[in-house]
Amino acid sequence: MNENDAVVTVEEESSMNEPTKVSVHTNEVHPGLIETLQTNNNKQIMPAFAEQTMGEQNGAIDDKILNNTDANRYFTVETAQGYIAINRDFKDQTEGGRLLSYIAQMNSWPAAIFTKLNADRRILTFHIANNPYRINASNVASAALLNGKNIENQLGIHIVDSGIGNPRQGSQLSVDQASSSRLTIVTLVICVLVLFTMAAFVLLYFVKRNDRIRNKLAEITHIKGLSTNYYQDLCRQRMQVQPTGSKSPEIHKVHQSSPSSAAPTTVTAGSHVKHNSEGSSTRSSTSSWSEEPVAPVNMDIMTGHLILSYMEDHLRNRHRLEAEWQALCTDEANEERASCSIALSEANANKNRYIDCIPYDHTRVQLTNNGNDDYINASVITDSDPKCKYIATQGPMPNTTNAFWQMVWEQGSCVIVALTRPIENGITMCHHYWPVEGSARFNDFEVNLVSEHIWSDDYLVRSFYLKNVQTMETRTVTQFHFLTWGELNNPPSAKALLDFRRKVNKCFRGRSSPIIVHCNDGVGRTGTFILLDMVLNRICKGAREINIAATLEHIRDQRAKMVKTKDQFEFVFVAVAEEVTYLLKALPQ
Repeated sequence: MNENDAVVTVEEESSMNEPTKVSVHTNEVHPGLIETLQTNNNKQIMPAFAEQTMGEQNGAIDDKILNNTDANRYFTVETAQGYIAINRDFKDQTEGGRLLSYIAQMNSWPAAIFTKLNADRRILTFHIANNPYRINASNVASAALLNGKNIENQLGIHIVDSGIGNPRQGSQLSVDQASSSRLTIVTLVICVLVLFTMAAFVLLYFVKRNDRIRNKLAEITHIKGLSTNYYQDLCRQRMQVQPTGSKSPEIHKVHQSSPSSAAPTTVTAGSHVKHNSEGSSTRSSTSSWSEEPVAPVNMDIMTGHLILSYMEDHLRNRHRLEAEWQALCTDEANEERASCSIALSEANANKNRYIDCIPYDHTRVQLTNNGNDDYINASVITDSDPKCKYIATQGPMPNTTNAFWQMVWEQGSCVIVALTRPIENGITMCHHYWPVEGSARFNDFEVNLVSEHIWSDDYLVRSFYLKNVQTMETRTVTQFHFLTWGELNNPPSAKALLDFRRKVNKCFRGRSSPIIVHCNDGVGRTGTFILLDMVLNRICKGAREINIAATLEHIRDQRAKMVKTKDQFEFVFVAVAEEVTYLLKALPQ
């Protein structure tokens, strides 16, 4: 080696098994060394390390990784000689030649530049002859790694390493793959950040959900703040008031807690509506519901607290509520469904808004017709009393509106509970089956809008005259329309729906005809309202055992898919707890 040649010093960085790095020193610093790599007889001498004059070249060399652990060893790296390492032994020298020929073909190089090929076990070494293309072993090594996938697909050779020098003589430099490593690291960092962001959003959702539930529980259980002694005093006072030998406890009437004592805003239609001197309209005297208090409640304090504890336990124990809902869904899926052949018949296919929300044959409402056209997508729902209590139906369609009013007439219904807007989020949920003003004719029936009472932002009440033009008979029908309950969601508050239900029950009290309840499909919101009303009616009648899951199963035996989501199922528990709390407060203390 000449005196002025640069030599490479291999220094171990630490005992932490980190790869050794290449640094460069010179025997003599000479201004002529401050230039790029010098080639002499196909041997490239590494540039000298001079911090003040060659920092940039040293940085490039320092990044090269040397697969040699013999510290303080000096050698000269030949850039005319290169190597390629694969993951198995070469079959023969010919396979090594094919590999280099394929690399030359992909890069449009002449194959003649490769000399001194030697395939020894897993390493192929070669020399690059002097050529006008300025191709050296470093170019070949880089091309081998960059085209590794194509080489593996075409030749079945998997390249694991390549570089310049001769690894068997301990003098080689691997091709720098830092860029691909950095890309991998950046990709992993981005993936981790995305996962953390998603996890943060999910955590935030559940935190807010739990806060809402805790606030609701705090609202509906504030009566629990009574001390144990005070509660016992209430029970003793109640027992003392009851006369000796009486057969049943005293019946108390629970009055509605109205948000305001003001009369509702009224939109009038026809001459039945009167106006006062100030121009404000009043309700028509033909309205079929009144301001009398809710039905008497046959529930004592002890039963009320037991029911309230049952509801609170389900709301606090998320696993229990989830298990009951999953059991309901599993039972409905596994049970052999009753026949729906009439609803699925070709003649009735266009009368169903949704093909999966249809009535069973044995519970469907049958219209009175001379022909066979007696179908409407509506189901009879009963409680323990075999007398029809509800009719659950889909929102009328343009081609089923006549049948809907015929059903109202033939079933003798005086109350319609509508739980959907005609259009929600641009999607038609229900045909506008009532007149906006004046009257409208629906086959043999004429519907006349008498008045429209806007009670709150959540609901309004309409009063109709329904006339049979064949017999000239007339009836009054009241529609209770809840406006703020979106599909697959819950009402804005339990209080709003409970107040709405009280209005419905005031109108319905004392009547034997069924309540007609509909949303868009006749199962989601419709099933939730019927389940809530049925459970609360049982409580008001003095039932001491309440099982909401069993009640829903009883309802689903009469119309499939009633209550569509777990959130709607959970909402019934919240609403029942709030109503029982209200009834307990209304009992005389």
